[in-house]
Amino acid sequence: MSPRPGRYRPPVRLRRSPVRWERQQPTWRDAKPALIAQALKRAQARPTGNWYVVGASRDLRADRPLGRTVAGREIVLWRDAEGRPVAGPGACPHLGAPLRDSPVRCGTLVCHWHGLALDGRPFAGWEPWPVHDDGVLLWVRLDGSGGEAPTDAPLVPTRPAAADALSAVYTTVGVCEPEDVVANRLDPWHGAWFHPYSFVDLTVVRAPGRTDEDDSFTVDVSFKVAGRLVVPVRAEFTAPGPRTVLMTITEGEGRGSVVETHATPLGRDARGRPRTAVVEAVVAGSERRGFAAARRAAPALRPFVRAAAARLWRDDLAYAERRWELRSTGRFPG
Repeated sequence: MSPRPGRYRPPVRLRRSPVRWERQQPTWRDAKPALIAQALKRAQARPTGNWYVVGASRDLRADRPLGRTVAGREIVLWRDAEGRPVAGPGACPHLGAPLRDSPVRCGTLVCHWHGLALDGRPFAGWEPWPVHDDGVLLWVRLDGSGGEAPTDAPLVPTRPAAADALSAVYTTVGVCEPEDVVANRLDPWHGAWFHPYSFVDLTVVRAPGRTDEDDSFTVDVSFKVAGRLVVPVRAEFTAPGPRTVLMTITEGEGRGSVVETHATPLGRDARGRPRTAVVEAVVAGSERRGFAAARRAAPALRPFVRAAAARLWRDDLAYAERRWELRSTGRFPG
């Protein structure tokens, strides 16, 4: 699929023999429930070091804090005077004020109820939690929730170099558990059926066996541009942890580009149902000379990348929520 060196090939192709949606090859026999379940089980056994993705790096500004809830814990994040991220309990240790609503002044978070000032160091009963900014995503380590042996930093997937890439992060929330989000991504066979507006000519050319420790799925697929115009690629799906699925383009346009899908448990809603945040990072790169212009236009392009992700996750979250609904009532056939 990769173009030969020295020869220009446009990324867009014309589908010469398009197949109607209802006439494409059924994939239900290949999408074996046991195969997906075993790949999910192995992903769930992989360590995380107790790190959770909480959002995009760009969301954490210097002039105001960011409030999040992870695994039922209220968290506040802000940047200190050096621009480094700080994270800790989101309730003021004095009388419980919501610190997410408090201002940041010169890197210090000042409680808006009584003026208790936090500069990121332990103070007045408030203790910081480990936090990591990888340049695209923010991570917080919650040892009390993860229950694993902690690590100094999260396992950040391999990505294109930030200076050479265009990145965008999309976040949405659904009624399900992280495993339902991961299971959706470990079922690549649904792509052309469930998302015909985005994917066509999808073939899973490699899937792991029930006991295969290499859980990679290799997929040939074409991204729709308009009409019969498509961009064909080969992509690999892997699950490096119980809450993460990574798609990497291995051949074709944008080789090396990744889509990271992180599922972060939030807690229970008023009806006792689990809520999970899907934080998806698209980090795209290209060897084409014109891609430099795309990087410069990143602020204008990011809304379109997020809109495309939102359309896909409107459907995929319905898949994940349906899976949880069936599991929670003992009706899931897988």
